Amino acid sequence: MVESPFADSSSIPSPSPMATSTATNPGVRTHFKTPEGRYNLSREKTHSPGIPHYSLAAKVITQVALAHLKEKPTQSSTVSGGSASTVGGVRFTAARFLGAGNGSRSLGFGGGNGFTGRLSSNKSPTASNAGGPVGLGSSPLTSSYDGEGTYLIFNVGDAILISDYYSQEKEPIKTIQFGNANPVCHHFDEDAKDGNDLIIGLNTGDVYIASLRQQLQDSGKKLVGAMHFNKDGSINSSRCTAVSHVPNVEGLFVAAHADGNVFVYDKTKDSSGDAPFPPVKDAVQFHVAHARSSKSNPVARWHICQGSINGLSFSRDGTYLATVGRDGYLRVFDYAKETLVCGCKSYFGALLCCSWSPDGKYILTGGEDDLVQVWSMEDQAVVAWGVGHNSWVSAVAFDPFWEAPIPDTGAGEVTTYRFGSVGQDTQLLLWDLSMDEVVVPLRMAPVSSGSPSVLNHQAAGWDGAAHSVGPLRHAPARKEVPKLAPVMAHRVHAEPLSGLLFTKEAIVTACHEGNLKIWDRPGHGDNLLNHTPEVPATAVSKDRLLTSGKGGISHLRQ
Repeated sequence: MVESPFADSSSIPSPSPMATSTATNPGVRTHFKTPEGRYNLSREKTHSPGIPHYSLAAKVITQVALAHLKEKPTQSSTVSGGSASTVGGVRFTAARFLGAGNGSRSLGFGGGNGFTGRLSSNKSPTASNAGGPVGLGSSPLTSSYDGEGTYLIFNVGDAILISDYYSQEKEPIKTIQFGNANPVCHHFDEDAKDGNDLIIGLNTGDVYIASLRQQLQDSGKKLVGAMHFNKDGSINSSRCTAVSHVPNVEGLFVAAHADGNVFVYDKTKDSSGDAPFPPVKDAVQFHVAHARSSKSNPVARWHICQGSINGLSFSRDGTYLATVGRDGYLRVFDYAKETLVCGCKSYFGALLCCSWSPDGKYILTGGEDDLVQVWSMEDQAVVAWGVGHNSWVSAVAFDPFWEAPIPDTGAGEVTTYRFGSVGQDTQLLLWDLSMDEVVVPLRMAPVSSGSPSVLNHQAAGWDGAAHSVGPLRHAPARKEVPKLAPVMAHRVHAEPLSGLLFTKEAIVTACHEGNLKIWDRPGHGDNLLNHTPEVPATAVSKDRLLTSGKGGISHLRQ
C-alpha cells in the first residue's frame, strides 16, 4: 500500500498548453472535471524572488491559511475634497491594474482544519471604501488596510508571505522574514477581539501572536507589534509543529511541539514567565499539568504522546481537540474537561493531518499509510477509508460549500459529505461520503473475541514497543472498513502537495515549494469583479446539514 513518494508519471495525462507556468510540467493541466462540473485554474501565488536561496532550501513545508479582515470602524476626520479625490483615484486605478483587489467584497470560507469563518456584509467596489492593497510586491502605495479584505497567508523558508486572494498578481503584497528561524505553522482568527489574530510558530519553538492588519500597514519586512512566547525555547526548545486559537474562548491559544507536548497560552498575560512545569515522568501516558502561579504563562501543559505531534484541530464549537502524531494515533480530547475521549491508530506509520466536519460528527486523518481515514464521533470507530493516493497524505479538509442539484427521485434524504485530500503524489482527490452506503463497525465486542474495538489493550508505539493506550483502538482490519473511491483525482502541481483550503468560490492547493493555485468552482470564474455576495459561513452549521438522495448528489437542507 505504501509506495514511492511520487506518482508514476507515465500514467498521468498529457499537459495542457493553456498556461505557461504549467505547460512546462508534464501531466499538470489547468482544469479538472467533477460530477458537478469543471474546475479551472484561475490564478497562482508564489514567494517573492527576494527570499534567499539558502532559506528556500530549509526543510520547512509550506502551509496555507485564508484570512478575512473585517472593515475597521472609521473615525470621523476632516479631509479636503481634493485630497480625498486624489487618494480615491489612486486606489481605483491600482485596483483596475491588479485586476481584482481586496476591500471591495466579502468571502465565505472553510479552513483546512474544518473551521468556517464569519463574514461581514458585502461592499460595493468603489474608491471611497476600497481598503485593500493598491501596490505590487511588499510596498503598498496609499492603502491603510482599514477596509475589508481577504488574504492568503503561507510560509516559505524563513518568511511568512501574505497575498491578496482576489488579485491576479502572483507575488505577495507582504513578506515577513525571521532571519535565522523558519516559520513552520500559523493560524488566523478573524474573531479575535483584541486584533491579535495571527499566530506563528517557528522551528526554534518560539511562538508569536500579532495583528495581521498591522503587518499589512507596515512597510518593512520584520514582524511588528507582536507578543513573543517561549522566547528562545525557554519553556520548550523543540520545534513548534501546530498552533491554533481556542474557539469561543477569548485570549487562549495552543501550541504543539515535536516532543509530544501541547501548551495552552493566555495572550492577556505576560509572556516572560519561567517554565512552571515538572519533568514528564511517563512519556507514553497522557498527562495535564497546570502552572503553579496564576501569573505564569503558559497556563497548562498537555503531554500527549511520545514523539512529535504533527497536527491538531478543534471542533468548531471548541468542545473537542483532535491531535495526530508520529506514533500513528488520532486522539480526541474533551478540551474543557482535559480528558482523553477516544481515538484510533493508523493502518501503518505516522498520521500527518486531521480535520473536523462542520457539524463535528466526523474527523478526517491522513498520513504515511496513503489512506484518508474517516472517524465517527458517535460510533467511536473508523467508518470509511479513502483509497486512491499513491503516497503520503499531507492535508485533508471537508468542503462545507459543496452543493449539487437535488436528484429527481422518491428516495429519502441521507447525509452526504464532500471532502478533499492532497498528498506527496502531487494529486488532489475529492471524495463523497454518503452515510447510507457506510456500514458502521460494531461499537464494542466481547473481550474474548480479540476485536480491535476493545478499549483497554496494549498497542505498539512508534518505537515498536508495547504501550498501554487507554481509550484508544487498534487499527481495524482491512475487511472491517468500507472503502471509498475518489470522485476525482487530478495532478495539480509538479511538486508534492502540503496544503488544501475550500472557499465559497474555489479550491486552494499548496505545494512544498511555496506555490499556490486557486481552482475556480464551476460557474464562479467568469468575472471576479462582479461576483455575487457570499453566503455567511455561519449558515453552514450543525442545523444545516449536507444531505442527498441516492447516488451521492447532495444539497443543503435547512
